[in-house]
Amino acid sequence: MKVRWRPRGRYLIAAAAAALLLAGAITLGAVLRQPVQVTVAAVRIGVLDGPRGNQHVVLDASFFTPAGRGRLPAILLAPGFGETKQAVGPEAEYLARAGFAVLTWSPRGTGASGGQIALNSPDYEIRDTSQLVSWLARQPRVLLDRPGDPRVGITGASYGGGLALLAAAYDHRIDAVVAQSAWNNLATALFPNAAGGGPASGVFARQWTGLLFTQGSAGFGIPLPGQGAPLPGRGAALPMVRRHVLCGRFLPSICAMYQQIAQAGQPTPAAVSVLLRSSPASVAGRMDAPTLLIQGEHDSLFGLGQADANYRAIRRNGGPAAMVWFAGGHDGGDQQTGYVDSLTAAWFARWLARGAAPAGPAQPGFAVTRVLGFDPSTDGVTLGTATAASYPGLSGTTRTVLRLTGPAQAIGRPPGGAPPSLSGFPGLGALGAVAGGGSSGVTFDMPGQSAAFTSAPLRSALQVTGSPAVRIRVTGTTPVTLFAKVYDVDQAGLATLPDELVAPLRVTGAQAGRVITVTLPAIDYSFAAGHRLRFVLTTTDFGYATPPAPAVYQVALAGPGLVLPGDPALTITGGGAPWWAWAAPLCALAVAAGILLTGRRRRGETQVPGLAQVPLEISGLVKRYRDGQLAVDGLSLRVERGQILGLLGPNGAGKTTTLRALMGLLHPDAGTITIFGQRVHPGSPALSRLGSFVEGPGFLPHLSGRVNLELYWRATGRPAAGRHLDEVLALAGLGAAIDRPVRGYSRGMCQRLAIAQAMLGLPDLLVLDEPMNGLDPPQIREMRDALLRYSADGRTVILSSHLLAEVEQTCSHVVVMNQGRRVAGGPVADIIGDGAGLLVGTAEADRAVSVLRGLAGIESVRPHAGGVQVQPNGVPASAVVAALVGAGIPVDRVGPSRRLEDAFLALIDGHEPTEEEMS
Repeated sequence: MKVRWRPRGRYLIAAAAAALLLAGAITLGAVLRQPVQVTVAAVRIGVLDGPRGNQHVVLDASFFTPAGRGRLPAILLAPGFGETKQAVGPEAEYLARAGFAVLTWSPRGTGASGGQIALNSPDYEIRDTSQLVSWLARQPRVLLDRPGDPRVGITGASYGGGLALLAAAYDHRIDAVVAQSAWNNLATALFPNAAGGGPASGVFARQWTGLLFTQGSAGFGIPLPGQGAPLPGRGAALPMVRRHVLCGRFLPSICAMYQQIAQAGQPTPAAVSVLLRSSPASVAGRMDAPTLLIQGEHDSLFGLGQADANYRAIRRNGGPAAMVWFAGGHDGGDQQTGYVDSLTAAWFARWLARGAAPAGPAQPGFAVTRVLGFDPSTDGVTLGTATAASYPGLSGTTRTVLRLTGPAQAIGRPPGGAPPSLSGFPGLGALGAVAGGGSSGVTFDMPGQSAAFTSAPLRSALQVTGSPAVRIRVTGTTPVTLFAKVYDVDQAGLATLPDELVAPLRVTGAQAGRVITVTLPAIDYSFAAGHRLRFVLTTTDFGYATPPAPAVYQVALAGPGLVLPGDPALTITGGGAPWWAWAAPLCALAVAAGILLTGRRRRGETQVPGLAQVPLEISGLVKRYRDGQLAVDGLSLRVERGQILGLLGPNGAGKTTTLRALMGLLHPDAGTITIFGQRVHPGSPALSRLGSFVEGPGFLPHLSGRVNLELYWRATGRPAAGRHLDEVLALAGLGAAIDRPVRGYSRGMCQRLAIAQAMLGLPDLLVLDEPMNGLDPPQIREMRDALLRYSADGRTVILSSHLLAEVEQTCSHVVVMNQGRRVAGGPVADIIGDGAGLLVGTAEADRAVSVLRGLAGIESVRPHAGGVQVQPNGVPASAVVAALVGAGIPVDRVGPSRRLEDAFLALIDGHEPTEEEMS
């Protein structure tokens, strides 16, 4: 007999084979990706430093080596400011697994290391680092170029990045550098001046400097001298305690320098000299090691301009260099740790190879992280990488002149500089996670202190890469302190400050007016078509010190407008949506084709006789999940036109399952659901008459509420004229917020936007799951009124809610569910019970009891808190009140003694439904 395989069997076997192959591939991949074993040795390394090289300090270090016995290139991994070796432990382990011997340490003055913080002084931290290079040369696992000269690279972020650049310039045994978020000139970073002139005339970055100094302090609860020592404030103890509290672990000279500039709000020549000596700018002529510069776009401390200065110095000396701008920085954002680690490992693999020539593929000369869109799998933005063969500098390869308009304006600085304008909170990203992994999003320019000049709407999108510039004329008593910034203003007038960056400037010789060029912070930012650019000058800023005396200045444009650099060579080469985002449309097409094919075979949709005008009927609905849970058990209900039905029940009663079933989102095991006489199933035409909001809102956060609604309606494929957007917005009451990005919405606003989405097209049947969640009392009342207006035209609303008082005021009918079954249903008044009793508020309860007991027909009356409780037994409430008032008893309120909440609790508290209730 010839056996023929049935098609279904062939498909099952093919599917099983594919599953086995996939499982094998996953297993093989897991085996191949087993982590390399790493050994970590805690070591104490003694060094000699100080101006004379005679101060002995012991550094607490850890040495990471991968399994094996061969010699390896080494990497020095320096922590950030105030951090210890533990902070970079994960990165050290990653680099060790990549095939390097890694030494990390707690710098002097931090953790268990001795000494005091000297701000990467060549006499202290840099001299220490050179001795760590010598220590590596003595290790048997470290590859040597010659005796005493190890094959070694150095890397670090922020403080560690500055140290890496300085150490490589002072010790040419260091063969390669990766510096992340580092500075070029610490003086210009802490005393910036966007008008030129250098740090001596710069504006004091008060907040950042204070944060950095605080990180180096001794912390909370400074210990006092030990037992037996004089108490604070007595004798010799006072100077010691004062120094300990105010200076922490800083060198006394560094502490005194900070206290002087913090009080004066401006640098001294000595301070500028110290800061410059601790900067790569002081050894610019000696920087030639192959260097990868990784700088954050969200960084108001060490901005992209600092990395640009380091790049130019290295290239002038003939050293290889590459530039990467990533999405993080000292102000937060996405730190892209995995991306940065992989870049670091690849750079060292290239430049620390055993051969004389660099190994491996070259890093692109310029790489920039850009936001590509929204990733629903992470509820965050999707990042991609744009690359170019060479780095063009902050002036770009192209320049666009964008015309600005605005008259000359007078602006004032208030006494003491308070209240200040706000561009952002410096260091907020360094102090903790920011919602969404980004910056704080808070900017405000104080009226009277700010002047604005605005462009016309952009005809097309404009990508800016580099430092914008603008010429202005400033008039005022010198020195004039100002803060410049450029906003992205959308069609609704919402202004966004790219990366929350501001350019401080100080102008001298402006009594009769002076024209200057302002160089704004470097950015990589796309301004959308239709948006405007707004150039703003303010007299104060929260992050910076300003003179205390009041002043008035006049500012005006002195050129055509903004000069905006760009680099068209940058093209997206990586990142973007995950693979499934591209596969999903293909799967959707396949599913759609299947639906079309099965739809052709299915008989035409039949109308159930007698139900064409009935918005919803559910009959005998049963749904059991795969884990055995019986979610809905024989539910039946019917909803008529114009009704607002409340679907009530405790958690797990089956409400959401019922709503999902009537939306065609799941298949019931038994029973039928009809909407206006048409049976509900996936793809049913009946669903076109239903609008719904179930299980929370979901929107694209970077788009406005209006755009989200428009995109949703377009996705339905229905004509734009049928969306009734203006009517829906009036019902939802979102006001001007409809044109703001959804990421700035409160929870209540998101809820109202979701309800507006459900109302689009004004469907005949509206289904809402917990629509009052997140709304405050005034918003709840507005939503109640909106739903009442919606049903007044004959439309039907079904809502589930735990807010029983609101259901009682909003709904005409309710159905109560418990454990998947219907336990009661009908008009709200019937569920509460007309004869359930009255509560009469009166201050003379005893007299009221006596009077009402004599009233014919009253079943019972007894005292109750604040009045009496009456069982009227059919006697109208008006007759009860009339009897009391006639007897001279004051009545201040009358109401039912049982509310919907009482009825609901009684129904679900162990109540078994009767056949009549279930019907």
